[in-house]
Amino acid sequence: MSGELPGEAADGDGHQVVESDPNNRYSRYDVVLGRGAFKTVYKAFDEAEGIEVAWNQVKVNDMVTSPLERERLFAEIRVLKQLKHKNIMSFYDSWLDTKNLTVNFITELFTSGTLRQYRKKHKRIDEQVLKRWAWQILQGLVYLHAHDPPIIHRDLKCDNIFVNGTSGVVKIGDLGLATLWRGLTTPQSVLGTPEFMAPELYEEKYNEKVDVYSFGMCMLELATMEYPYAECRNAAQIYKKVTQR
Repeated sequence: MSGELPGEAADGDGHQVVESDPNNRYSRYDVVLGRGAFKTVYKAFDEAEGIEVAWNQVKVNDMVTSPLERERLFAEIRVLKQLKHKNIMSFYDSWLDTKNLTVNFITELFTSGTLRQYRKKHKRIDEQVLKRWAWQILQGLVYLHAHDPPIIHRDLKCDNIFVNGTSGVVKIGDLGLATLWRGLTTPQSVLGTPEFMAPELYEEKYNEKVDVYSFGMCMLELATMEYPYAECRNAAQIYKKVTQR
């Protein structure tokens, strides 16, 4: 269970430490880096390494408190800790907070943001830059899909592909969320963002190729500088367009 440290310390910008992990290695600041439907990402500090990291916090339901579900979940998360690839965001640690019903995991911190944020900041992206990004993303996917069984992201999009603004290195992130949902749901349950989901994901029978489809949608967004299916008003309209023959 996480330890509460209200106002005990602050970083160089005056942000307060509000929580620590069970081993008191990671300190979470009161700084939100990103927020999604299921997850909130906070700025944190690794006391052992002396580096800033990302503290990802995901709300889960009561089912994760059972011993069977807990072991199933952490068996999935243990796989993440073993992933080592230059185009996959590093995953450092994880734990379950049974009091607040959250799964917390620590990952590498990218201050330059995501490819979507990069796209919004620039009027165009050079074709050669796009090629370099594409190659790196594909290298990451090849690595994930080469595992037995293949590790399927299932929610690949520009929002969870991160770029280092000084080196140009691109890394696939948010694998923790995809793995978390795989650990908490049936193997064929639907997970994804409608604009980037392959048709077979809607039918709930799919394999690792769904990530290749999502990769293509990412490239389409970056090449056109427009969000896919922007003309659609809801997920139902997107589904109709994607599945029509």
